[in-house]
Amino acid sequence: MNFEWLRIRHFLKDRFQREVLPDLNGILFLIGIQELGRWQEKFSKEEKQDLMHIATCRLLGYYGYYEFAGRDADGWPHWELVRKIPPNNLKEQEILFKQGIIRYFKEWEAETASLKEDSSK
Repeated sequence: MNFEWLRIRHFLKDRFQREVLPDLNGILFLIGIQELGRWQEKFSKEEKQDLMHIATCRLLGYYGYYEFAGRDADGWPHWELVRKIPPNNLKEQEILFKQGIIRYFKEWEAETASLKEDSSK
């Protein structure tokens, strides 16, 4: 897990031409933007919180805690809590999120690889 986590951090550092590796919160923010499906130059503080929540729900959806409920009129994704999240200590939460992020990026890589194959045909 540590190798995959570091690989994703380096990929994002290089992709966004940053000097430092992104932390867990930075990656959650990026996943939130990806799930929103659009970029804007500035997000309000509330929108940033919403993006982090979107990412959290998306990742916890892997474990059956949330289900995608749809998008609102503005295109923002919404999730429903379907199973109570057990209380975890911070280290357990961090591991759960890292595992979810690794899965998220593996799925993304598989999708983008197949898109590259389709476009070359």
